[in-house]
Amino acid sequence: MTGAACILGCSGPSLTKAEDAFFRQARPWGFILFARNVEEPGQVRSLTQRLRETVGRADAPVLVDQEGGRVQRLGPPHWPRYPAARAYAGIAPHDPFLRAAIVRLGARLMAHDLAEVGITANCLPVLDVPDPGAHAVIGDRAYGETPDEVGMLGRAAAEGLVAGGVLPVMKHIPGHGRARADSHDTLPVVDATTDDLDTRDFAPFRALSDLPMAMTAHVVYAAIDARRPATTSRAVVQTVIRRRIGFDGLLMSDDLSMRALLGGMVDRARAARRAGCDVVLHCNGDLGEMRAVVEGAGPLVGRSARRAQAAMARRPRSVEPFDVAAGRARFAAAFDGRLAA
Repeated sequence: MTGAACILGCSGPSLTKAEDAFFRQARPWGFILFARNVEEPGQVRSLTQRLRETVGRADAPVLVDQEGGRVQRLGPPHWPRYPAARAYAGIAPHDPFLRAAIVRLGARLMAHDLAEVGITANCLPVLDVPDPGAHAVIGDRAYGETPDEVGMLGRAAAEGLVAGGVLPVMKHIPGHGRARADSHDTLPVVDATTDDLDTRDFAPFRALSDLPMAMTAHVVYAAIDARRPATTSRAVVQTVIRRRIGFDGLLMSDDLSMRALLGGMVDRARAARRAGCDVVLHCNGDLGEMRAVVEGAGPLVGRSARRAQAAMARRPRSVEPFDVAAGRARFAAAFDGRLAA
């Protein structure tokens, strides 16, 4: 039986009976974890295994936002604290290749942490290029101030994740860097011209358009669609993301429970799917909302199902040989010992 075209969260560190029954019936394509779901490695490993059991698929993706800095769901005392993306800017300022190697190493270490507990996709790299005066919601989550730097270091992060057996999800396509508001709270509107967007905002996503998965931005780009954010805009998805950027991988929405979007969860999910999102994401673990999301998302079939299958096929069967202890020591040394694991 075909499952639902969605990625869902759960409410705590273990599944409730109601969640277990719901997931078995709805069979979402994947799951996402947050800090509320994380206690210690054995518990997370058990949870990811249980989630996959509910949908009967050993390869069902389990995602997390493990960027480092402000956005890190697995942290001390059981996992290292990783730096925000912007912290890498201070490494080897005259040697961009060494800087990229350290970014790759950080992502490879993250992948080791995640794969050990059954997490198979990380919502990284952040490819947004922050604009002066933009809201701080992106801020130090960005790898740099220019499209070239963001693209280069984003590529390094993606390669590090894949080397460790974890799939990257680039975000927030086609670019959140100009937004003057936080889309968790309200709907940002960007007034830049299409040419300006193409040159700056879209460029890192175009450079990494071969990645397997991408997450949308809840942002209105007035030059393209003055009424709808990218997540629910067919014009943005088809004209910009699929054609101008050239991304043909699995496209997921950002979290449908964010306040940038209007309407009930059925309508939000349906609008995102009609716009061209292959799957929709719902994160807060509210069971009533998740039932509505499943109804609105519909089944994962057709081209979207093929993209989902192709994305999961990109996860390597074996990981790159890696000395974890040596890697952690080198990574700490790159930051003058400030990030000892």
